[in-house]
Amino acid sequence: MKKVVIIGDGGHGKVVADIVNSNSDMIVYAILDDKHVEAFIENGILNGPISHVTKLIDSNQDIRVVFGIGSNAARKKIFAELEISPDKYIRAIHSSAIVSPSAKIGNGAVVMPGVIINVDAIIEEHVIVNSGCVVEHDCVVSKFSHISPLAVLTGGVRIGEGTHIGAGASVIPLKTIGAWTVVGAGAVVVSDIEDRVTVVGSPARVIKREG
Repeated sequence: MKKVVIIGDGGHGKVVADIVNSNSDMIVYAILDDKHVEAFIENGILNGPISHVTKLIDSNQDIRVVFGIGSNAARKKIFAELEISPDKYIRAIHSSAIVSPSAKIGNGAVVMPGVIINVDAIIEEHVIVNSGCVVEHDCVVSKFSHISPLAVLTGGVRIGEGTHIGAGASVIPLKTIGAWTVVGAGAVVVSDIEDRVTVVGSPARVIKREG
């Protein structure tokens, strides 16, 4: 039985806890967040500051870790600060998700209820694939990205690191979206999108460039 430590004690963390509990070989052991100053037990679950995770890993070889944080930048920052071995991060995949046997899911990825991930798709480390998403064949979703509820990535789409695809957005086949870009809710992406911009609408258009 894997004892799972969830980093992040907000709404997203609640969903991640539900995903962990949907798997018969996992149990939520601790929920850590820096809003807690000291460690305490609540409903049989250890709570405390994020820094407590290293002590837990050192004391128990069955401990595994996953982020319950929706912010892409925050996940990457905390990941770098903790310096935890990559093999200590679990793939948190809800039991209702449909994942092709040929799809590749990276350590730390979270796949939520009702998701479909099709043949030869690649979901890299610490990606969130949110409720009801479709990630079609041969897509590549780079690390620390977040695909929001009911978004659709059609075949061969490539998503750059740290990018956020908004709820209900669609990307037509073979398009590339750059790193740390935001695609607004309901947008329809019909052409390649550059790094570090925000796009909205149908067809999606740039409304903001970083800096």
